[in-house]
Amino acid sequence: MNLYLRYFDKEALVYNADEAVDFLKSIPEIGVDEALETDIREYAASEVYYPKRYKVRPRVYFIVIKTTAATMADFKQKKAVRSVGVATTERRELAASAATKLTEVCPGWYEGSLDFKRVVMVPATGKHEYRDTHFEVRCKAESGIDCYNRIVEHLRGRVDNRSQFPSAKGKNFRFKYLGMWK
Repeated sequence: MNLYLRYFDKEALVYNADEAVDFLKSIPEIGVDEALETDIREYAASEVYYPKRYKVRPRVYFIVIKTTAATMADFKQKKAVRSVGVATTERRELAASAATKLTEVCPGWYEGSLDFKRVVMVPATGKHEYRDTHFEVRCKAESGIDCYNRIVEHLRGRVDNRSQFPSAKGKNFRFKYLGMWK
């Protein structure tokens, strides 16, 4: 694993932590001490792939990036970009399955809960404000999205029309299929 280092217009692609430390020592503004050397060596040896940023002085940093590029030209042309990790792929599959679960038709009883911003009047001032409100219901529905639509339709007729309802796909709406209706 190689390291790319940059401080303003000074940059280098080095092949080990010793070369990285030597490059940093060649820049007078960067005070290389034992702690910084140790940290760069640990970063180079670790399994961490995200870029690392080190503070030189307020609002001035240098960066270190791990790469598999053999040359500076390869690095600049992004030929050594890491492939998409398994965790990212798994997250996408979970999001796709959650969206599919939401639209899956399965008539029956559903338990749905919704956290939304409700507009209420403050009696002391006569002004309105948003308040976080939790609402839970059991209803007959055809799918998760139908359960969401029924909840929102019910609430729209009972709360101020300026109230804000979250997306059905967001974390503020949850539902559970309870079983078939009789």
